[in-house]
Amino acid sequence: MKKLMTGAFMAAMATGAQAEDVTLQLKWVTQAQFAGYYVAQDKGFYEEEGLNVTILPGGPDIAPTQVIAGGGADVMVDWMPAALAAREKGLPLVNIAQPFASSGMMLTCLAETGITAPADFADKTLGVWFFGNEFPFLSWMGTLGLATDGSAGGVTVLKQGFNVDPLLQKQAACISTMTYNEYWQVIDAGISPDQLVTFKYEDQGVATLEDGLYVLEDRLADPAFEEAMVKFVRASMKGWKYAEANPDEAAMIVLENDQTGAQTENHQKRMMGEIAKLTAGSNGALDVAAAERTVATLLAGGSDPVITAAPTGAWTSVITDKALAN
Repeated sequence: MKKLMTGAFMAAMATGAQAEDVTLQLKWVTQAQFAGYYVAQDKGFYEEEGLNVTILPGGPDIAPTQVIAGGGADVMVDWMPAALAAREKGLPLVNIAQPFASSGMMLTCLAETGITAPADFADKTLGVWFFGNEFPFLSWMGTLGLATDGSAGGVTVLKQGFNVDPLLQKQAACISTMTYNEYWQVIDAGISPDQLVTFKYEDQGVATLEDGLYVLEDRLADPAFEEAMVKFVRASMKGWKYAEANPDEAAMIVLENDQTGAQTENHQKRMMGEIAKLTAGSNGALDVAAAERTVATLLAGGSDPVITAAPTGAWTSVITDKALAN
């Protein structure tokens, strides 16, 4: 990263222009889920656009919405449910691009619990991530008519850490997993696929958009910021398409940027293969129909919906229109 930043600085000095700084806040820790951004940095795609991009990893104690609200980032990666919930509460987030075309979220259940269909969730304990990740789940339960307060006929929600322990320890019948991450942690723990039953949100018709790029609305009024975001999105999507075409190389680039040393080559290569399925077909432009389905799902969350009214101005095509035109 330091090498790339130095290269960008020298290139800017050579042309008499100074590279423009852009800070990206990720939703989670450094992993192949964000490979496109690391690839764009590693391959010099940001540098080619005259950008000096700093990528900030996320983590269990980092809320991207709080970081961007406090001025700690120019753009962030987040799921649309969390972004829309924050917007309704007064943080004017706007989706400027959507690298992920599909959802990787699902519930993974132990087959021994007898769960074979969503109707079987009743009176079971389900592991759920919070910090904004709970919104798709709560909306789904709302559409099923299942209370989430532990009452009879509803479900008991176990506040799940970012691990698979509740399933391994049989504290929950099902847990939240992603197709590219936690599901494989369960498999690696020694549970075979035939011992599991999975419910993909996509298959249940309640999938919501994940891993979009968001900025604060008022900043888009600045032509210079808008142009920086056009360059950023264009370079980022170039990184994503490169990652799709070269998944193993992309996974290794991610590993080189993992300062914690927590990731493994096998897991990141496997993750990148699954991530490529979710970004496939996306050129970065938001599918408005998919966004509207996300809104409809969130509004249909029973007596306590995630959002209470359809948002206005929550997404724009201005950035991707310009990025894709060049």
